[in-house]
Amino acid sequence: MNRYTPRILPSLLITICSALVGAALCNAQTRSVVVTKTTERIAIDGALDESIWRTAPNIGDLVQREPDEGAAPTEQTDVTLIYDSNFLYIGVVAHDSEPDRVIGTVMERDASLNSDDTIEIILDTFRDQRNAFYFATNPAGAFVDGLAFANEQLNTDWNAIWDVRTRRTDKGWVAEIAIPFKSLNFPAEANEWGFNISRNVYRKLEESRWSGARLETDFLQISEAGKITNLEGLNQGIGLDIRPFIAASWLDSDTSPDDGFDGEPGFDISYNITPSLKLTGTVSTDFGETEVDARQINLSRFSLFFPEKRSFFLEDAGVFSFASTGPDSPGGVPSASADVFPFFSRRIGLVNGQEVPLDVGIKLTGKVGRTEIGVLDVIIGSSGSVDSENLFVGRFKQNILEQSYVGGILTNGNPASGGSASTYGVDARFGTSNFMGNSQNLAVNAYAARSDNEGVSNHDSSYGVSAHFPNDKYVGELVYRVIEENFEPSLGFVQRNNVKMYRVGASYNPRPKNFLGIQQMFHDIFYTQFDRLDNGHIESSEFHLTPLDWHFFSGDSVHSIADYDRIYERLFDPFEISPGVILQPGEYHNNRWKAVFATARKRPFSATLITSFGDFWSGTAEQITTSFVYKLPPKFNFSFSANQTFAHLPEGDFIARIFTSNVDYSISPFLSFTNLIQYDNRSSNLGWQSRMRWTLQPGNDLFLVFNQGWIQDPMGGFRFQARDTKVSTKFQYTFRF
Repeated sequence: MNRYTPRILPSLLITICSALVGAALCNAQTRSVVVTKTTERIAIDGALDESIWRTAPNIGDLVQREPDEGAAPTEQTDVTLIYDSNFLYIGVVAHDSEPDRVIGTVMERDASLNSDDTIEIILDTFRDQRNAFYFATNPAGAFVDGLAFANEQLNTDWNAIWDVRTRRTDKGWVAEIAIPFKSLNFPAEANEWGFNISRNVYRKLEESRWSGARLETDFLQISEAGKITNLEGLNQGIGLDIRPFIAASWLDSDTSPDDGFDGEPGFDISYNITPSLKLTGTVSTDFGETEVDARQINLSRFSLFFPEKRSFFLEDAGVFSFASTGPDSPGGVPSASADVFPFFSRRIGLVNGQEVPLDVGIKLTGKVGRTEIGVLDVIIGSSGSVDSENLFVGRFKQNILEQSYVGGILTNGNPASGGSASTYGVDARFGTSNFMGNSQNLAVNAYAARSDNEGVSNHDSSYGVSAHFPNDKYVGELVYRVIEENFEPSLGFVQRNNVKMYRVGASYNPRPKNFLGIQQMFHDIFYTQFDRLDNGHIESSEFHLTPLDWHFFSGDSVHSIADYDRIYERLFDPFEISPGVILQPGEYHNNRWKAVFATARKRPFSATLITSFGDFWSGTAEQITTSFVYKLPPKFNFSFSANQTFAHLPEGDFIARIFTSNVDYSISPFLSFTNLIQYDNRSSNLGWQSRMRWTLQPGNDLFLVFNQGWIQDPMGGFRFQARDTKVSTKFQYTFRF
């Protein structure tokens, strides 16, 4: 630490952590169930007609979390767990008094199920109360899976090999799920796993759970899961998966020298060195099936963040997460936009927006005792001005207490320049869901990191501490963070530097009884300030107030009528906010207002309108976002959104537009066609990506991807010229041993 660190922070952190340690020693009662072992062959068909389903006991009644906490659900749910040496089977009978009103609108892999009836499952196979496998489905039989980590974070871009079938009945719907033990990591000697299941009846906005059915508890709060026992004699085989693939592409481009046909084989391999430690490798990696990024237009001075979508980097990504991100603010509250990522995997294989070949990658992830380990080593090939380079990341987390850890990270290598570069840091998280014995959540994060780049010797650190009180009725947040001028992790991501950030905020979210059909009210007040480290001046600040945010039991919502933002910006250098529109150094005081209206997603047609207006830098601006969704469930979904900024400045007027449309059609959960169409007037580029995914059986997939780009005529209008055409295909087949 240096002169920028307030003296009060260490004592404050010690005080809070002492309370957390005390809370962590108070264990709540945990629900438990014995899983029935069977030798009967189970056919996954959604029928639950094998005799074992009738004789095995179910796990007990679910408990309503919302809207009536602690009450019996209005619709009965029967859940039965059985297993053999190869699979965990989960049978769910979701009774419904109005079976014709059961909602299942999508079938594609990893689709958003936030407007459907759903069954969600988490498996904490290590019983560490921090990380879990996530599985979900709906009445249409959609496959959704992911990795839950750090209590309440979820990555659904990870895909497992598993199976599910659903069936509608005259009494509701049924789901039959089979999860191979070969798809999971777990300690060989343990016969207890963490487990939880949730059912959502969307038309009633009703959620029921087996464990942790409290308003204060998110389903992904793994520490609140119950446990399943009697898991013995589980077969992981020798723990070896080999996935060869053949990938090919054809490119016709006016902007790239790599025109023509390109194709080569490759393979991915994973091996469980121990049941809890996995080695993953990839050779001649191809990411041609990956969905393109959503368009963004940057109207700020700082870098935009694009999430990772490539499967190799997503698997077990939670172990590489670092305490310098977050905490996540309540929905509708502006982000501080000051996360620090010592490691950000998109820096590998993507340099200055261009793809760089990934020749070989090796990753070791898992657990040794209570220690989480993550090691990544990648060799990128040479491309253009980028030389071949070896890139390394090492990460560990030592789990302590129930929901806490201390850890460290090291990265080495620079994919952009090839020069000497490394980053190292330490972090800690102290969390509890029983703060002060009141069944409430509190988490404190702290970190310190330094980048060691060639030619840079000082002002190259970042550190901070945050406290987050994320509960249903009350939310609180305190963040202090320093990002020095030369802190630039070569394998990481930083949105802004040379700043010291303070952030404080609170939300009050009551649930009135029998008042205008309101489910919950939200009221927020947040303040964020950035001070420059080099001169001590305030660089920017924002005061945010949400006086009214109502969500109704109908599913409709008035997210805000008069959100207020008082924004201060100080420019020390000229800033080109739009081509030819240059803002001069000076101080800018802005007052802005926002209103948000949304209709219920349970209807075939739904819409959202977001409008904001008021001061904008040296002038004024109106920002309007409209979106429409139309569904013909469960096969067809259409959506369109327009995000537009109309700015009126003395330096020049401008309009920033992004149009986005999704047209998706699924023949079954195993064969789907998705189309993403995007246009933004900053690049004048219209893009279309069409993706077909055909799953012959879980683990064996055929992808066909078509990308077409057009450039708008300089005169504007609807005149476009074809610029880039690319067709990619990939077939992968999994061998399990």
